[in-house]
Amino acid sequence: MNVARPFRAATAPDGASRSGVSPRMARRLTRWRGAPFAVLVVFAVTVGVPTPTLADAQTPESRTSIADPRDDLSEYWRDVRRGVVGTTSKPDPRVGLLIQPDGMRWVDFRNGPVTKYGAWLLAGTVAALALFYLIRGRIRIERGRSGKLIARFSLFERSVHWITAGCFILLAITGFNVLYGRVAVKPWLGAEAFSALTLGGKYVHHYVGLVFIAALVVMFAMWIRHNVPNRHDWAWLLKGGGFFGRGAHPPARKFNAGQKLVYAAVVVGGGLIAYSGLNLMFPFTAGFTIQDMQFTHLLHGIAALILTAVIIAHIYIGTLGMEGGFEAMARGTVDDNWAREHHSLWVAELEAKAKHPAPGRDPAE
Repeated sequence: MNVARPFRAATAPDGASRSGVSPRMARRLTRWRGAPFAVLVVFAVTVGVPTPTLADAQTPESRTSIADPRDDLSEYWRDVRRGVVGTTSKPDPRVGLLIQPDGMRWVDFRNGPVTKYGAWLLAGTVAALALFYLIRGRIRIERGRSGKLIARFSLFERSVHWITAGCFILLAITGFNVLYGRVAVKPWLGAEAFSALTLGGKYVHHYVGLVFIAALVVMFAMWIRHNVPNRHDWAWLLKGGGFFGRGAHPPARKFNAGQKLVYAAVVVGGGLIAYSGLNLMFPFTAGFTIQDMQFTHLLHGIAALILTAVIIAHIYIGTLGMEGGFEAMARGTVDDNWAREHHSLWVAELEAKAKHPAPGRDPAE
């Protein structure tokens, strides 16, 4: 006869609960003891992960908001490299741009073609002038010196010229130190000395640049009436200014076509340098963007390189290349035979004015 056993709370030898729960049920309860925590985790993950939106479905190239690094770190850095603007507490939106792709292209162009071809331009100019000197030699006064001097430039004209020239030389030296100094100067000068030199050069460049701009304006107004093109300039250019033969000096007034080209290069090139330099000294004051500033920087460097090549040629022809040319700016007078060979029309004008002088007029004009 089977008699039912009384209920016992103690644990049976097979591991059943003393509360009367069967061993199978006890095992199930033990298995699901962490279920509430698992449910909470699933709920939190479900709520915390945003559902896909149209912005998430866009390609990286079309999105304008930067990815959240907590969601996808690799996508975040791809956005940073593409130049996507993030959100910051600063009012200036430019602060949210960590990497500017245009800036890298600007650096590559500045350190690549501008630096490379600029050096080739300057070296090529010097080489061409040296070759011309070896072939042609110094252009002499064919009739020799007459001993008679003609006033060519007044003290004021020479002062403006030398102030402009001196400022340009200082600007060129300090500017080329910025462009080529790390390669040409820093290795033998040392990092600390080069840093001090560059810092001092920056201040020289800024303050001397302001003097250069003022002198450039004065020089433009002072000589503009002598640099208006005329029909004699074309004949001078067609004959190469008489530089390639003897006894073939074309007629010219106070300034020949070559000098007018130098004047135009100084005024236009110097104007571009002044415009870009002022915007670099006072950045973003004209409403420029970062891209505008980068273009302005390139304009400043390229214009300076081209103008330097022109000035090198100008210095050559005014000193080593031509006899009697430097005296015009050094003493303000030139030999009569030099003037008749290179500026015959100007001498004729002076002789005509000497017969009928105008009151208050400088005879050198």
